[in-house]
Amino acid sequence: MMGEQLGRQDRLFYEFCLDEVVPGDHLLRKIDSVLDLSWLRRELSPYYSHTGCPSVDPELLIRMLLIGYCYSIRSDRRLCQAVGLDLAYRWFCRLGLEDRVPDHSTFSVNRHGRFRDSDILRKVFESVVRQCVAAGLVEGEGFAVDASVIEANASRFKRVEGAEIDWTDEERARRPIREYLTALDGQEAPTNPERAPKALSPTDPCAAWTTRGRHKVMFGYSLNYLIDTEEAIIVDVEATPTRISKEVDATETMIERTEECFGLRPERIAADVAYGTGRMLDWLMGRHIDPHIPIKDMSKRKDGTLSREDFVFDAEHDVYICPSGKTLRTTGRVFGGNTLYYRASKHDCERCPLKVRCCPKSPQRRVPRDVNEAARDHARALMGTEPFLQSRRQRKKIETRFGDLKWNLGLTRLRLRGLSGAHDEFLLAATAQNLRRLAKLLAMPPPRPLIA
Repeated sequence: MMGEQLGRQDRLFYEFCLDEVVPGDHLLRKIDSVLDLSWLRRELSPYYSHTGCPSVDPELLIRMLLIGYCYSIRSDRRLCQAVGLDLAYRWFCRLGLEDRVPDHSTFSVNRHGRFRDSDILRKVFESVVRQCVAAGLVEGEGFAVDASVIEANASRFKRVEGAEIDWTDEERARRPIREYLTALDGQEAPTNPERAPKALSPTDPCAAWTTRGRHKVMFGYSLNYLIDTEEAIIVDVEATPTRISKEVDATETMIERTEECFGLRPERIAADVAYGTGRMLDWLMGRHIDPHIPIKDMSKRKDGTLSREDFVFDAEHDVYICPSGKTLRTTGRVFGGNTLYYRASKHDCERCPLKVRCCPKSPQRRVPRDVNEAARDHARALMGTEPFLQSRRQRKKIETRFGDLKWNLGLTRLRLRGLSGAHDEFLLAATAQNLRRLAKLLAMPPPRPLIA
C-alpha cells in the first residue's frame, strides 16, 4: 500500500537542541574539540573602536572562514548561505536557530582591514601549530620543504608583454596594483632583480607568468610549505610569486620564523634538486642543518676529456692540482655572482702529454668552482647514506599535503588578488589542513598492545 506523508508544519513550539543533531563523528565536532580561539578577542581588541555599535564577533568570522576552507566553499556569499542552512555549520559557529548570519560584505571589510593589520590569520595558524606541538605530533628533527603552483585570479589571455605597464590613476587606486607598486620600491620586490618578467597581469601584477601550473602558461603564486616529517604537520607557510629564486628565499624565511615562534630547529631538511644552490646549502650548514638535497653535477664532460673530478682541490692553498701535478690558481674574481675560475699556466699546458685529453681546443685548462663549493661537497657526501635515503622517502609526505589541498580542499585557483590575498588564502588553507590532521590523529584510538 502506498504510504502518505503524515508530518505537518503547523506546530507553534518545538523542543530542539542543536547539539543533539550534530553526529559525534562529524568532522566539525572533532575540529571544535581541538580548536581554541579564546585568545582571539583579546588579540584584536586594539583594532576595534571603544564606541559605536557592537561589531560582528571576530571568532564567528574566523570559524566561518575555516568552514569554507575545510569544505571548499570559496565564495563569501555561498559561505553565508551554507552556514544559514546547515545545522552543523551553525553549531560550529556558535549560532542558534534564530541567530542571523553575517552579511558577506563583512568578510571583505575585516579581511582588508583589521585582519591584515593585526596579521591575525598567521596568529591563528601558529596557535594551531602550537597545539600540534603540545600534542606530540611535531618531532622537530626532520623537516621537508617544497612549493606548489596555484593559479592566480588573473586571466592568462589578458596579459601585457614585458615588465612595464602605463598605469592610469584609476588603476593605481586598485589594491593589488597599489600593493605591487609599493613592493617595487621596497626590499622585497615581487620580481626577480636579475631578470625582467616576460609578461604582467593588468589585474594582479604580483603574480608571475609561469609554465609550471596546470595550464601550459598562466599567472600563478607558489604555495611554500615547511612540514615536519613525523606526521606531516605544516609548521610554516609562505606565499611567493612563482619564481625559483623566491621559493628558495622563502625557505630561509620559514626556517628562521619556525625557530623564533616555536623554538624548533631541525637537524636535517629534505628538498628537491631546485633547492640545492650553493648559497642555500651554505646557509643551512651555517645553522648546522644537514641538507638532504640531491646535487645536480654539471661538471662532468661528455666528450671524453678530463672532468673537474679528475682535479684535486687543495683547500689549504686554494689551488687545484691537475693529473700531471701542476697547479691551477684563481685571481679571486667572482663571475656571475657565484663562480671562481682556476686556470693553469699556458706554459705548463703546452708541454703536458695529457693536453689532448684535458684541453684540446684551448691553450690552457680552466676549472670553474662555486664560491660555496664546500657546502656542495658536504651535501654530496650525505647522498647515498641511510639518513639521506630515509629523508627522501619522508619527503613524499609534503606531496600528499599538496594533493589534499587541491583534491579535497579544492584550492586550485585563488579568489583573492595580490600577494597579500595569496598570503591570506594559503594561511587559511594550511590552518584547515592542520586542524583536520590534528583532529584525525587525536581521535584515533591508541594501538592495541601485542599479546605475547
